[in-house]
Amino acid sequence: MGEDGSGGALHLLCLAANSGVPLFCRSSRGGAPTRQQLPFSVIGSLNGVHMFGQNLDVQLSSARTEDTTVVWRSFHGSITLIVLSSEEGVSELRLERLLQAVFGAMVLLVGLEELTNIRNVERLKKELRVPALSLCQASYCLIDSFLGDPELIGDLTQCVDCVIPPEGSLLQEALSGFAEAAGTAFVSLVVSGRVVAATEGWWRLGTPEAVLLPWMVGSLPLQAARDYPVYLPHGSPTVPHRLLTLTLLPGLQLCLLCGPRPPLSQLDPQMLERWWQPLLDPLRACLPLGPRALPEGTPLHTDILGLLLLHLELKRCLFTVEPWADREPSPEQRRRLLRNFYALVTATHFPPELGTLEKADDTAYHAQLPRACYLVLGCEEPGAGWRLVALQLGPRRLLLLLSPQSPTHGLRDLASRTLQALTPLL
Repeated sequence: MGEDGSGGALHLLCLAANSGVPLFCRSSRGGAPTRQQLPFSVIGSLNGVHMFGQNLDVQLSSARTEDTTVVWRSFHGSITLIVLSSEEGVSELRLERLLQAVFGAMVLLVGLEELTNIRNVERLKKELRVPALSLCQASYCLIDSFLGDPELIGDLTQCVDCVIPPEGSLLQEALSGFAEAAGTAFVSLVVSGRVVAATEGWWRLGTPEAVLLPWMVGSLPLQAARDYPVYLPHGSPTVPHRLLTLTLLPGLQLCLLCGPRPPLSQLDPQMLERWWQPLLDPLRACLPLGPRALPEGTPLHTDILGLLLLHLELKRCLFTVEPWADREPSPEQRRRLLRNFYALVTATHFPPELGTLEKADDTAYHAQLPRACYLVLGCEEPGAGWRLVALQLGPRRLLLLLSPQSPTHGLRDLASRTLQALTPLL
């Protein structure tokens, strides 16, 4: 599970599948970006062995050495992504979903046609290096955010990171009215990359754009307003839409997805004041929800150090490691433990699409599906070893990180009571 920290290196390679020409190489170590690059001979060998297998109708998807895990993935026969991780015990599922998120980000930035019909490799490399639409001071900011130690988890769960505002009904009503006045059905409020509230049209966005759009907004530097084209990897991969962002408060942004209209100038300060000035206090109450996800006063057991709640049918999730933040382990380590535990239980215990399997008629098959599992990191003696428990009930899945004082015989009951308390929220 890598409970002692991530000190491993991560290398991401992107190559043109036909020529093997590298388009970019990004690296991180211990969650921080690094300039360390792989030698060209290593890049060529990794791509060569993958192409050799393809020529023999053998699909090479992953490999492990003594200290490194490698995952290959080809997209549309045009782009090959390769990721290498030296983190101990890293899950192949996690690396596979990293590659899916990276390719989705590439489509979001430059469009699918540029990636599937590569006419000029150097021009594509330049577009990926400094895309004008990203308006970022640092290149590859969106892709690099997947390689670090993200506070979000949508890249792994493929569900939208959400928060629960204390006055959600007021915000939802204002959001719907503002969307109608602006002439678009796709509007959301985003705090630190997490969706606070959204219109029905926004929630109908498919994966991966539903995850990538708020993630990208959260990764961009603070700016009063933006207007730039984005491609929707699922809904519109070849025709760009416009993404407008308006900062209501530092860290809280209003996002609109639209066509040629409305122009950014139409969303003047008077229009914003009309809809949002009366809700200034509820908006301010959303700011601390970024890392906390849950409103103040949400009843949680004192043993809970972190939680991940997913609604597999709605494709939304709540993720926080803020409960009792003054206790060990650190928030970074808590996130790492929960991410690794999610990858473990999804790959080995719970089918990824279990929410849809609930509707099947095979009751004998359902009887064999697990409903709960737990893991103790270290010895099971009282007061030793972090506890991790996962519980599946209908379309909801709950993962908890618990303190060593939590008795193992009570894990399922604690998880059941927590899930029952949180069900009305998601």
